[in-house]
Amino acid sequence: MEIWITVLLFLLGLLLIIKGGDWFLDGAVWIAEATGVPRFIIGATIVSLATTLPELTVSVTGTLQGEVDLAVGNAVGSVTANLGLILGISLVCIPSAVKRAQFQLKALLMVFGAALLLVLSRGGSLEALPGMLLFVIFAVYLWSNLRDARSGMAEEQAVRRKRRTISRRQMMEKLSLFALGIGAIVTGSKLLIDYGSELALLMGVPASIIGVTMVAIGTSLPELVTTLTAIAKKEASMSVGNIIGANVIDLTMILPVCSAVSGGALTIGAQTTALDMPACLLLCCVAVIPPLATERFYRWQGVLMLGLYAGYVVLLVT
Repeated sequence: MEIWITVLLFLLGLLLIIKGGDWFLDGAVWIAEATGVPRFIIGATIVSLATTLPELTVSVTGTLQGEVDLAVGNAVGSVTANLGLILGISLVCIPSAVKRAQFQLKALLMVFGAALLLVLSRGGSLEALPGMLLFVIFAVYLWSNLRDARSGMAEEQAVRRKRRTISRRQMMEKLSLFALGIGAIVTGSKLLIDYGSELALLMGVPASIIGVTMVAIGTSLPELVTTLTAIAKKEASMSVGNIIGANVIDLTMILPVCSAVSGGALTIGAQTTALDMPACLLLCCVAVIPPLATERFYRWQGVLMLGLYAGYVVLLVT
C-alpha cells in the first residue's frame, strides 16, 4: 500500500507542475505580449524562465535535502530531455527556419555552457567560485535578450499603439493566474523531489538515474506543454526560443545556485561526468550546428535527436 501512496503523491506533484506551468505560462505570455515583445524573445525570456522554475526548485530543494545526485541529474537531464525529446518532437512535426541574428548567440551560449559545465565538473565537484563563470554566460544571455527585446519593441511600436485598452479586471485575472501558477509549481516540485527519492529507494533504482529520467522529464513537462501548444498553433519560433532559453538557464544558473547553497562545492557523480554531461553536450551540438550553418531546422535532425535520446536512456537503464 505504501508504494501506491508514494506513486499517487508523485503523480500529484507532476499534475501540479503541469497545471501550474500552464497557468504561469498563460499569465506570463499575456504580460509579455502586453508589452509588444516579439514571439521568439517571449519564448527565450518570460516563457523559458517560467518553464525552468520546476528544475530550479527541484534541484535546489534536492541539494538542501542532501539528494545531490537527484538535483544534478535533474538539471542536466532536463536539458537532454528538452533537446532530445521535446525539440526532437517539435522538429519532426514542424521543421522551421530561424534568423541567424536572433539565434546565433543564444545557441552558442547553450553549447559553451554545456562544455564549460563538463570541464568544471571533471574533478568530481562543482566549486562555487569557478561556477561563477557559468553565471557570466547567464548574464550575457540576459543582456542579449534585453537588447533583442528593446529592438523588437521599437519595431512594433506602431502596432502597440493600436492595441485595445486592457481592463483592470482582465489584468487582475492574469496576474492572479501568474501567482497561482508559481504556487502550484513550487508545491508540485516539492512533492516530486520527496516522492521521487522515495520511489528510487523502494524500487532499488539509483537516485541519479531517477534524476535524469523520471524527474528530469517531469520537470520538463512545462516545456513539453508549451511545445505541443506551439505545434498546434504553428508557432515554431515560440517553441525553439523556449527550449533554447530554458537550456541556457538550466546549464548556467541552476547548478551554480545549487553549488552555492550546498556550502561552496557540489559533488558531481561519476555517471554524470562520464555519460550525462557528454550526452547533453552532444545533443546541444546536433541541435544548433545545422541551423547555424543554413538558418533552418530539419525533420531528419529531429529524428536523429530522438534516436540519440532513446540510445542515452537505454545506456542508463542497462
